[in-house]
Amino acid sequence: MKPQYLLAIDQGTTSSRAIIFTLAGELIASASEEFAQIYPHDGWVEHDPQAIWQTTLASCRQALTKSDLVAEDIAAIGITNQRETTIVWDKSTGEAIYNAIVWQDRRTAKRCENLQKNAEIAAKVTAKTGLLIDPYFSASKIEWLLDNVAGARTKAEAGQLCFGTVDTFLLWHLTEGKAFATDASNASRTLLFNIVENCWDQELLALFNIPQAMLPEVKNSADNFGQTTKQLFGGSIAINAMIGDQQASLVGQACFEKGMMKGTYGTGCFVMVNTGAEILYSQHKMLSTVAYRINNKSTYALEGSIFMAGATMQWLRDGLQLLTNVDCSAAIAQSMQSENHVYLVPAFTGLGAPHWQPDARGAIIGLTRDSGIKEIVTAGLASVAYQTRDLLTAMAQDGINTTRLRVDGGMVVNHWLLQFLADILAITIERPKITETTALGAALLAGLQQGAFDSIEQAAQSWQLQDKFDRKMTEDSRNRHYQGWLAALQRVLD
Repeated sequence: MKPQYLLAIDQGTTSSRAIIFTLAGELIASASEEFAQIYPHDGWVEHDPQAIWQTTLASCRQALTKSDLVAEDIAAIGITNQRETTIVWDKSTGEAIYNAIVWQDRRTAKRCENLQKNAEIAAKVTAKTGLLIDPYFSASKIEWLLDNVAGARTKAEAGQLCFGTVDTFLLWHLTEGKAFATDASNASRTLLFNIVENCWDQELLALFNIPQAMLPEVKNSADNFGQTTKQLFGGSIAINAMIGDQQASLVGQACFEKGMMKGTYGTGCFVMVNTGAEILYSQHKMLSTVAYRINNKSTYALEGSIFMAGATMQWLRDGLQLLTNVDCSAAIAQSMQSENHVYLVPAFTGLGAPHWQPDARGAIIGLTRDSGIKEIVTAGLASVAYQTRDLLTAMAQDGINTTRLRVDGGMVVNHWLLQFLADILAITIERPKITETTALGAALLAGLQQGAFDSIEQAAQSWQLQDKFDRKMTEDSRNRHYQGWLAALQRVLD
């Protein structure tokens, strides 16, 4: 009998997860393992690469145990991952030379700022990559590692080191070093990949002083990436998909038509719109990126990235200890009797799109003697909606308007947030039955490669609507809320 299940590895910023789906997209079992966040200095964010690997392995084994399945039951694995996070390891030992430098990390802000000042370089980088020169992306992180880890540059030039985003690092370990590859969606987030010509770019490698020998092969998002070694799961499993997490959720949300848009609300918030076979270059600091590549044909997207969404609520819980549990934030916001005039601008690691201010820092504005936990917690939730509106405003200026936004991620269980989103954006918010759309996207691509579906569109027919939120707020109230946000934001930007 043919295997009937797909295993998705969803390696995120705060946890590693494994989810098993049927070929019809039904969720069978899931397991998750958290790992530590490391903050060595202000604006620095790191992960232990070994913790990433071990938590991934443990969650896969747990999911198989929970579902009473064995390796032979799994048709294929799809990997989706936190993007831009940078790992460099020794080719012969598989050992990382330093901690993973996380996408939120700002240590290379000065280097990027100096490059960005050269208008000719900045324009060329954007034309080739669709991105802006920013510490968010992998290139300056790799350069920093080669310049700051003893002996790293010499080893890299001798072809002894490998660079990978998390997908590549996991693939290497799953196959015991037999496979060294990434996909076009992850490659497009490095600032080294030419999205027009679909290849690593020599000029960009020279700009960041990175030897090409370090870089993985770039494959389609649905492709043959290799097989897991037998001892990991008691049998070998084909790895048939790799895709960056935000692109994976675009697939899982069935946003295959040009103009369809999704928003993922996890650690950060990422709004992505399908722009079809054409690269749409933003005039308002949105990013152009590869959404997915199937059969050597790229589909592109326009994306806005917010660095702090769920991470803001974690800070209110762990940093300020205003919450014992993030889940109770909806009830707290619901209990507000009047309009909230407190604004929280969560620029803890700088501001992402459309501002791109790595040096900005967070602030709570509008506190009075009456302000308390309720107001601050509500302001934290509301900041997610306001930042989303900033993104949609920029996209509208680029000619993209939408009447609906499909949402997913850990925060979308919060009904208050989704209603506030609908109110502030003045569009319909759609939440699907399966909110694990990132994992689902990776699983569907793996199934496509296995021949379980004729096309990616057929694979996504499993998408089903669970809840719809339409605006209820008056236009006056909506504008008043947002103007208050813009005023608070301006103080942080200043």
